[in-house]
Amino acid sequence: MCAKRLYLIRHAKSSWKDAGLKDYERPLNNRGKRDAPFMGQLLKKKNINPDLLITSHAVRAVSTCKIILSVLDINPDKLFIDNRLYEASYGDILSVLKEVDESVSTLFVFGHNPGLTVFHNFICDKYIDNIPTCGITEYEYVGKWKELAANICKLISFDYPKKYFKT
Repeated sequence: MCAKRLYLIRHAKSSWKDAGLKDYERPLNNRGKRDAPFMGQLLKKKNINPDLLITSHAVRAVSTCKIILSVLDINPDKLFIDNRLYEASYGDILSVLKEVDESVSTLFVFGHNPGLTVFHNFICDKYIDNIPTCGITEYEYVGKWKELAANICKLISFDYPKKYFKT
């Protein structure tokens, strides 16, 4: 059985300027617009080519996903928006991933906290206190997507913008 790669990507920093917007309508702020392409470039340097990108429908998540997709020069047909990833629990995220086709060997999932961090701590035995905005965790997984379970993924890397920028 071939190893799979899973990337959990938290949306980039969003704007709170317009108090009239619903939470899922909030766009990226200036820091988010800086961080998303930067993190995309880090992925590009690793020559990562996802087979599928699944994102929450929230504007900030879709924007982060589309920016990274553009930096990696990925076909937009590989992007799938799944409303279940907005305000998702780790169980919701697990349900989405268990439906992924087995032909997908490299998967990007764009979402939100606290769900992404709790999901990480479920699938991996290396505890993370918080996946920060635009943070990316990379895992190796040997098995079928429908068999994802507790402590089954190996953490390969954990990167986030504040490792590179002071603010």
